[in-house]
Amino acid sequence: MSLVQESRINVMTPWLGADEVAAVTAVIESGWVAQGPKVAEFERAFARAMQAQEAVAVSNCTTALHLALVVAGIGAGDDVVVPSFSFIATTNAPTYVGARPVFADVDAATGNVTAATVEAALTPATRAVIVVDQGGIPVDLDAVRAVCDPRDIVVIEDAACGAGSTYKGRPVGAGAELAAWSFHPRKILTTGEGGMLTTSNPAWAARARMLREHAMSVSAADRHASLVSPPEEYAEVGFNFRMTDLQAAVGLVQLSKLPEVVGRRRVNAARYRGAIAGIRGLRLVDDPAYGTANFQSLWVEVGDEYPLDREALLVALADAGISARRGIMAAHRQPPYRHLAAAGSLPVTERLTDRTLILPLFHTLTAADQDRVVAVLRDPRRDAA
Repeated sequence: MSLVQESRINVMTPWLGADEVAAVTAVIESGWVAQGPKVAEFERAFARAMQAQEAVAVSNCTTALHLALVVAGIGAGDDVVVPSFSFIATTNAPTYVGARPVFADVDAATGNVTAATVEAALTPATRAVIVVDQGGIPVDLDAVRAVCDPRDIVVIEDAACGAGSTYKGRPVGAGAELAAWSFHPRKILTTGEGGMLTTSNPAWAARARMLREHAMSVSAADRHASLVSPPEEYAEVGFNFRMTDLQAAVGLVQLSKLPEVVGRRRVNAARYRGAIAGIRGLRLVDDPAYGTANFQSLWVEVGDEYPLDREALLVALADAGISARRGIMAAHRQPPYRHLAAAGSLPVTERLTDRTLILPLFHTLTAADQDRVVAVLRDPRRDAA
């Protein structure tokens, strides 16, 4: 194999710069860096941008999912339908509250659960369903809710990858009773770590705000703002799921960039699509009919007609200095959850997990970078010894 001479192309690079530095500096100079006024400002701005009634900032998307289940009253003895085709946090969250995850298969085109796959996974004990906007591809939420709402099953949208995607002309998550968001560096909008819970239910939001801060009756910000701190009470067992003002300051800058960065990603995704369309054996994920994706993870399925399998193609890309990634994991294959799915019961999930890879896509990806990626996809054996 040839030695790589060209610079590395990463699978993702966050868009962070001078504006974020200035925002963090201002927070440090203010003397208040923990959860405080910037977190509240970020919550209000995020709720407006996502057309949500309430937004509660938390430490990450996993804690947002955890809180969503708690405020919805999900616990021991309940079943929660989830896709196995998702990061393991989607399955872990029901486990944290003592519920049992029940796996639903996904649609081959989108990688998302559908009304049909959810309905097939329902049990007499199902009290919640977690749907995912996988890789930023919007889930068909209304169809799933049409199955669940008449049964009094709460639908929670795991929108970890979804900021900037749309569903029926609105931001994803806007039609959900509860939605959880991630601001990890692999996401389009990042605060380093961090997450958000949005909800249409003010009572749920109020309880989530209390629970994220050890269930204190008086917030830390209010206590420190008072010369004589009021006594606090802890009415139930809470959590330490707080976001800092440092993170929120970065989030506010990132939120202002969101339309631009999503637009750029969609242009680059379209360019990939045009270039890959003629390559036999490769299928690139695309917008569903009911929405638009931010393409947080632009995945391609490697079919039998392609000259290499997925693993060999990853090696060919790496040999060319290109960092791609295996597609979305299958949680039911992991040791804690293997007992929950019979062999062959999730065929589409297993096919996509085994055959997909994520291509480099970020705001500064150049046409020359994309040409390098496409050149390997078109002729993956060109540098083989």
